[in-house]
Amino acid sequence: MKKFYILLCTIAILVYTGCDTKKQDNGTTEDGKIRVVTTIGMITDIVKNVGGERLEVIGLMGPGVDPHLYKLTPNDQQRLSAAQFIFYNGHHLEAKMGDVLAKMTGNTKTFAVTAGVDESLLLTPPEFGCCQGLYDPHLWFDVTLWMKAVEKVRDVLSENDTEGASIYQDNAKRYLAELAELHQYVKTQAALVSPEQRVVVTAHDAFSYFGRAYGFEVRGLQGISTTTEAGIADVQELATFIADRRIPAIFVETSVSSRNLEAVKAAVKARGFDVQIGGELFSDAMGDAGTPEGTYIGMMRYNIDLIVKALTATPDEPTVSITEK
Repeated sequence: MKKFYILLCTIAILVYTGCDTKKQDNGTTEDGKIRVVTTIGMITDIVKNVGGERLEVIGLMGPGVDPHLYKLTPNDQQRLSAAQFIFYNGHHLEAKMGDVLAKMTGNTKTFAVTAGVDESLLLTPPEFGCCQGLYDPHLWFDVTLWMKAVEKVRDVLSENDTEGASIYQDNAKRYLAELAELHQYVKTQAALVSPEQRVVVTAHDAFSYFGRAYGFEVRGLQGISTTTEAGIADVQELATFIADRRIPAIFVETSVSSRNLEAVKAAVKARGFDVQIGGELFSDAMGDAGTPEGTYIGMMRYNIDLIVKALTATPDEPTVSITEK
C-alpha cells in the first residue's frame, strides 16, 4: 500500500506539472511561438496580422465587452504573467487594468500601441479639459491614426524578436496597404451623405476621431468613458438637438446598453419628431470571430456602410429593432 501511495503521488505531481505542456517558462509555447496577450479586439487584430505564425496571441476582451468597465479575472492574471509581450491601448481606455499593466514584473514587457503618436493629433474631450495630458483613447476610428499603432507593434516586435524582424516588416507592409485602402473606402462612403446630414449620435462619445477624419459631427449621450452616467438633463438636451436638427437616425453600440438611447428616442418623439434607431455600431469591441465584423477592417466597413444607409434612408423605411442589453 505504501508503494502504491508513493506511485499515486508521483503520478499526481507529473500530471500537475505537465498539465499545460504547451506553455514554457520563457514566454514561448512548446512549438516556439512567442506568447502575446492583448486587450481590445482591434489590437488583437493588429498583432495577429503583423505577427503571423510566429506568435500565439490571446485577446482578453471579446465581442460586446466594454474595456472601460473590464476587470481582470484570475485566468487573465495568469495569461498576463505567462506572456512575453502585452499590448494595450493606453490613454486610460483599460481604466481598471492600468495599475496591473503598469506593475508587471519579470520577463513580461508591456507596450501601449498609442504611445508615440504625436500629441498634436490627439483629441482632448471636454471632461478632460482640466487635466493636461489626458486624451481620447478611441484612435482606431481614424484609420490613419490606427496605422501608427500598426507601426508601433511592428517596431516593438522587430526590436524584441530580431530573428522574426523581416517577417514582421513584410506583414506590416501588407497590412498597412490594406488599411490605406480602407481609409479611402470610408472617405468615399462618407461623401455619399450630404454635409447637413453628417451627424452621428451614439450612446457614448467614442466617435470623435471618426468625425474629424471623415467629416461628421458627433454627439454622444455619455462622455468619453461609459463609467460616466447620463442624467435626465443630458437626455433632454440631446433630444432637443436631434429634433431641432431633424436628424434622421441615432445609433446604439454593441458594447453599451441601448436603454439610454431608447429614452432619447422617446424624448425626441415627445418633441414632435420621430428619429429612427439606425442600428448597432461597433465601438469599443468588434464582432464575433469568423465574421467580417470580427476584424478591424470588416468592423470599419460595416460601421460606415450602416451610418450611410441610416442617414440617407427615406422616411418610410422601417425602424431597426434593437434588443435591449
